[in-house]
Amino acid sequence: MQRILGRLRKCIQEFNMIKDKDKIAVGLSGGKDSTLLLYALALYKRFSPQKFELGAITIDMGFYDTDLTPLIEFTKNIEIPYKIVKTDIAKIVFDIKKEKNPCSLCAKLRRGALYNTAKELGYNKVALAHHLDDLVETFLLSLFFEGRIHTFSPVTYFEDKDMDVIRPFIYTYEKEIRRAIKKNNIPVIENPCPANKKTQRQKMKDLIKQLQREIPDVKDNLFRAIYNEKLK
Repeated sequence: MQRILGRLRKCIQEFNMIKDKDKIAVGLSGGKDSTLLLYALALYKRFSPQKFELGAITIDMGFYDTDLTPLIEFTKNIEIPYKIVKTDIAKIVFDIKKEKNPCSLCAKLRRGALYNTAKELGYNKVALAHHLDDLVETFLLSLFFEGRIHTFSPVTYFEDKDMDVIRPFIYTYEKEIRRAIKKNNIPVIENPCPANKKTQRQKMKDLIKQLQREIPDVKDNLFRAIYNEKLK
């Protein structure tokens, strides 16, 4: 966890993500990224120069076979307040709308529910677990499928919610997250979405892997290009 915490701290400090008296809710899906982010922020909170409150929110999308017990036990063990919000997002996306490309609508509905719940509970910031790989993949998705140069920012302010969204993992590699999850025995819930690993994002993951066979530094080079143009 030392390397994870080092990257997390660098990101938080460089982009001034956390201030004294912040109340931060982690969007906890139960996947490896968000679960590790919650754990890392709980550890960081112990030595952070800024004093802040930390909680977690899960948007239950309504898949019938989802068991959130491991997350309930995990948040209890690390003494983090935890809120589960039950929704019909799965039904809306797959049964009512019958979306062929469900990710966009699903993300919009999940984020809306997450931000609204965070606001109702008194949080002023939401932390999402996007990592370095996500940032590069989003850049390629925008370039190839939208014809524009774009990716998400480390800190995004939503005026209508008067809320910041922070992404403390953008200096962290996905492979580092996998290792930390395994080494620290952190629970992970299998993604129940039927579109999992069948998305355009998965195509970008596969493309980057293919490119890395011939250009080993391609991911780092893409990140540096994005960092120099957008993040600084």
